[in-house]
Amino acid sequence: MLVSADLVSPRALQFTTQPLFRLLRPQTVRQLPHVSTPPAHEEPPLKRRNFTNFFSSVRYSIEGFFAAMKHEPSFREDLIFALLLVPLAIFLPINAVSTALMISSLILILIVELLNSAIEWIIDYVRPEIHPLAKRIKDMASAAVFLSYINCVVVWVIMLWPENAVWKRLGDMLSGH
Repeated sequence: MLVSADLVSPRALQFTTQPLFRLLRPQTVRQLPHVSTPPAHEEPPLKRRNFTNFFSSVRYSIEGFFAAMKHEPSFREDLIFALLLVPLAIFLPINAVSTALMISSLILILIVELLNSAIEWIIDYVRPEIHPLAKRIKDMASAAVFLSYINCVVVWVIMLWPENAVWKRLGDMLSGH
């Protein structure tokens, strides 16, 4: 829905160089005259997928992983945490499904931490000044990391609960029975 120029306030027109989300007010949503939307019958062109694109995607993912290792201390801490606990999960005398679940809960922490870091970097890039909504967004992303930690603790506690006989099997394994 396009809005004619006479309905847009002069104040909104003077800030047309700012991102559109800064112009939007909760009461009204205006689309500026210079912003055009594609006709409804046109679909965006499909991205061509081939091995070159696949390898480029893998390369970008690896670059992102190493960028997080270089620039994000919290990601490095989470990675060390996972690297210490994965061997423990592998060597515990539990079934393969339990081992996979324990390792998956650790990988989930890394995934959520990467997303949290990306969200924080985007907020700092788009809105470098302090703003209550930016704080709320960052706090919510941090809460997601916290919930992934809670998930990991719950999974590990359930898998290692004494009634699951893991401790007895571990004692038998260490004593040679």
